[in-house]
Amino acid sequence: MFIEFRVENYRSINEAQTLSLVAGSGKERLKENTFESGLPGFPRLLRSSVIYGANAAGKTNLLRALQYMQSLVVNSAALQEGARMVHTPFKLNKAASEKPSEFEAVFADEKGVRYEYGLSVDAERFHKEWLIAYPHGRPQNWFERTYHSKKKEYEWQFSTKLKGSPRVWRDATRGNALFLSTAIQLNSEQLRPVFQWFQKKLVLIFGNEIGLPQLNPQLTYQLLEQSDGKQKLLRFVQAADLGIDDLAMQKVPITGNVLAEGNLAREPQPASAVPTLIRITSFHKVDNTRGPIPMDLGEESKGTQILFHSAGAWLNVLKNGEVILYDELDTSLHPLMTRFLVQLFHGKTTNPNNAQLIFTTHDTSLLDSDLFRRDQVWFIEKDDKGASRVYPLTDFSPRKDEALERGYLRGRYGALPFIGELKL
Repeated sequence: MFIEFRVENYRSINEAQTLSLVAGSGKERLKENTFESGLPGFPRLLRSSVIYGANAAGKTNLLRALQYMQSLVVNSAALQEGARMVHTPFKLNKAASEKPSEFEAVFADEKGVRYEYGLSVDAERFHKEWLIAYPHGRPQNWFERTYHSKKKEYEWQFSTKLKGSPRVWRDATRGNALFLSTAIQLNSEQLRPVFQWFQKKLVLIFGNEIGLPQLNPQLTYQLLEQSDGKQKLLRFVQAADLGIDDLAMQKVPITGNVLAEGNLAREPQPASAVPTLIRITSFHKVDNTRGPIPMDLGEESKGTQILFHSAGAWLNVLKNGEVILYDELDTSLHPLMTRFLVQLFHGKTTNPNNAQLIFTTHDTSLLDSDLFRRDQVWFIEKDDKGASRVYPLTDFSPRKDEALERGYLRGRYGALPFIGELKL
C-alpha cells in the first residue's frame, strides 16, 4: 500500500514536496475510490491519484524521483567501490546544487506493517539512511546511519528490534551502497518486505520520454502463451472496445526478409539461442458472412498498440495489488479510454487487492467526469525561482458540485502554462 512520498532537492524540485494517497474526510465515492487500510492513523487510502500541471512544471520529475529511489534500493549494492552515482539536484540555486537529494517513502507491506524509509544521497555517497517500522502500530527505529563529513565516518544506530546481524551488515556496507540493499544480499529476512516493496510492488511507466524505459510488452506476451491468460487479455481489449475478436502470437526466426517487414518485437533470450521475433496478429469480426479478418498489430492505431502492450502490466498490477505510476496516461488515448483504465482501479470487482494508480495527464475533461474525489486531484507548478511546487486540490476547499475543469482552465487552482504573445 502506497501512503506517501516526499522528495527534496531533485531536478526541478528544490524544497521538500509531498504526494499523499491518504483519503480525506469527504464521503463522496467512498466505497469505490478508497479502501480500508487497517493501519492506525490512516483509516482509508485512495485507489488512484491524478496530477495536473503545465509542460515542464515537474510532473514527470515527481514520478521520476520515486523511480530513482527504487533504482537505488534495487541496484546500489552491486556498485563497485568508489563508483559514482547519478546525482541531479536542483541546479537553479547554488546552495541546493551542492547538497544531497533526499527521498522518503511511506508504505505498508502485505501483512499491514507500515514503514517509513528514507535516504539522502549525492554522487559520491549516501549521507543518511533510516527505517522506522510500525509492526504493532507503534514506531520502532530499526536503523539509522548519518555521515559526518568532518570525521569522514558514519554514525550508526540500531534498534534491539532489528533481528539478524546488523553490525556485520554495517561493516559490509560501502559508502555508495544502501544498508537495506546490503542486508538483503546477506539474507536479512526481516528487511526483505521493505526491499521487495520497491522491487516488486512499484511499476513505473514512462512511455514517451527519450532516455527513459519504454513500456515493456513482455507481460502481455506471457499472457498470450497461457490459455487462461489469453482469455483475460481478450476480455480486457474487448471491454476497451478495440474491435478485436481474437489475438494470436507467432515466434518468427530472424532473417533478412523478416527484419525488413518491421512491426515485430524481439524476444528476450539467451545469447546462445536462435534469435526470434514476436509477431502479433489481431482478428476483427466484420459481419456474419465472412470469417475474422487478420491484421498485423502494426496496422492498428497507436492507441490500440499502447493498450495492447500495456495490458499485461495493467492486469498484473490489479491481480497482485501493486502500485503503478504512469506518466502522461492520456497519450494517444481517447478520454473515454483513459477513464476506462482509471475505473479499473475504482471498486472491488476489478480491483480486489487494492492496487493503486498514480498518473499525470493533460486531459482536463476527467475533472468533471464524476471520476475522482476532490482529494484525488493534485497540481504541480513552478514558482518564480523555477522550483516545482506540489499541492492538492483540497487546498482550495472546492464545493462538491464545483465545475473543476472550468475552474482549472480559468486559473483558479494555478498549475497552468503562461503563454505569451508571439511577434513574427
